[in-house]
Amino acid sequence: MGSSAKVIIAVIPIVGIVMGSVVIFFYLLWNHKRKILSIKAGQYTKPDFNLLTFSLLSGLLLSSVGVALTILLSLVVKEASYGLLGGIIPLSMGIGLLAFYMIKRREKNANERS
Repeated sequence: MGSSAKVIIAVIPIVGIVMGSVVIFFYLLWNHKRKILSIKAGQYTKPDFNLLTFSLLSGLLLSSVGVALTILLSLVVKEASYGLLGGIIPLSMGIGLLAFYMIKRREKNANERS
């Protein structure tokens, strides 16, 4: 393969990252300007975000992905290696988010009773 082909192959990911960054920048800029204009017009409503539902969904998804990756990587790689972290990290994050959900739900139920 020629040297010009190697340069082109090396430039393609760089251009993709730069273009993606530009798109994200302009999305954030225009979204900010839209919020500012709606605040000035008095039409801004704060978006509703349910933290309990988000933590439950994220915890379930991360736990299931973590369990699947941990099992797969432990079967493929017989000895413990850094590859196993690819499954253990999302598993522990998912378990942490599920624990957060359980704690917040108990707090919410306790506050509603009193």
